[in-house]
Amino acid sequence: MSNKKTAIHGAKWTTVSTGFNALLQFIQVAIIARILGPSAFGIVSISTLVITFLSIFVHFGFANSIIYKQENDKKALSTIYYLNIIMGIVMFFLIYLCSPLLIAYYKEPRLAEVLKVSAFYFPIIFLGQIYNTILEKELKFRSLALIDIFTSILGTSITIFLAYRNYQAMALIYGLLAGQLIRMIFQNILGRKYFSPILFFNINTIRDHLKFGVFNVADSVLGFANSNIDTILIGGLLGVKDLGYYTIASQIAVYPVVRICPIIIQVCYPIMAKMKDSLDALKSAYLQIVELISFCIIPLTAGLFIMAAYVIPLIYGPGWLVTIPLIKIFVFMGLVASLIYPISPMVYSVGKPNLLFYSNVLTFAIKFPLVFVLAKYYGIMGVAVGFLISTVISLFQSYYLINYIVGPFFKPYIKNLIKPLAFGLIMVAVLLIYQHFINNMGIISTIIQIALGGAIYIGLTFRYKISFAGLRKLL
Repeated sequence: MSNKKTAIHGAKWTTVSTGFNALLQFIQVAIIARILGPSAFGIVSISTLVITFLSIFVHFGFANSIIYKQENDKKALSTIYYLNIIMGIVMFFLIYLCSPLLIAYYKEPRLAEVLKVSAFYFPIIFLGQIYNTILEKELKFRSLALIDIFTSILGTSITIFLAYRNYQAMALIYGLLAGQLIRMIFQNILGRKYFSPILFFNINTIRDHLKFGVFNVADSVLGFANSNIDTILIGGLLGVKDLGYYTIASQIAVYPVVRICPIIIQVCYPIMAKMKDSLDALKSAYLQIVELISFCIIPLTAGLFIMAAYVIPLIYGPGWLVTIPLIKIFVFMGLVASLIYPISPMVYSVGKPNLLFYSNVLTFAIKFPLVFVLAKYYGIMGVAVGFLISTVISLFQSYYLINYIVGPFFKPYIKNLIKPLAFGLIMVAVLLIYQHFINNMGIISTIIQIALGGAIYIGLTFRYKISFAGLRKLL
């Protein structure tokens, strides 16, 4: 199979898996939100925060370095395998030891059980981590996608069942662990065809992998800090209930961005990497990616902004009405964040990942004091506004980097955004008129509005942007 066909095949299965898991997660949250209160989501958010942070150090860039170096040496792979297990055990005990400090900071005794059970995540996931990386290296995207789909179904089913059995926050934790356990078993079964560890452990054999990971860890720590300042501050300053409202609002509003943009970037980055010797080609590719992302994201964020008051009570129940003002702020943040996404393939394509690191340093220096002050005086709304302001600043930083890499680009950039923005505004205007004259928040009216908004945007796109033949070619 040629590289092009392999890339298309991998993108197809990655898209199928991502799309299915996105739908499943949406269904899970919609059901669980009607059973559990916001405090349960806040407690789980803290547990997830701890797991995500510690995972940065355990991963240490080994996945990227194994694929980059196309590592096949059994001694090196065995050393990484055993090191992963050791670090997983270390992280397990680290959570146990640090849990009293976290409970004291968040003033939430219910965290004790959640954290101690969550600690099992590390020994489980790192027994299968190297096999997941090897399957990626061997381009076994279909197998990985099927594993993800099966384990997601299992984890979601267990979570919903336990939630109905009144396990509260623990329902989400047990569902997560069950899915990870089955995923690890399948990764071992499939991955051992390509690698079985031998009794060998020598750090010197992975010296290059460790060097590769140092910068990766530093950038990941900064990225983590920039992405999770809100969760850290809200949980400590305002409590787990407000954190639960905030978590659900942010998940709903940025959902299209975190699901759609990574797929587009994953497919486009290998192509852009081949253009590294032509800045004009890179600039053209960047502009096309921005245009594609904007046509996908703008109607979804605009629709959510205008429909939040109708959709949230129907899907999540009346107990989550508090999230509507937050969602209306977050949709703008999601839209701005989607325009930042294409910067990463650009800087990696020209071999300058240090630019992202410096950009993250500047972002953190601005974001932390801004969000802290606004959280102190304006609560969760202040945090949301602070994140929106800092995301806009990050967007201008990305513009500076793009201009530094490929030269002036802003005029065609704006030109590419005019149509999706105009179509989105027309869609919003029509829906506002509908809501003014037909003030009905029932399910039928909501479905009509969603269908009407979609028909307007898609119709304008086919009329003024792309033909059916062009769409088939794109697909």
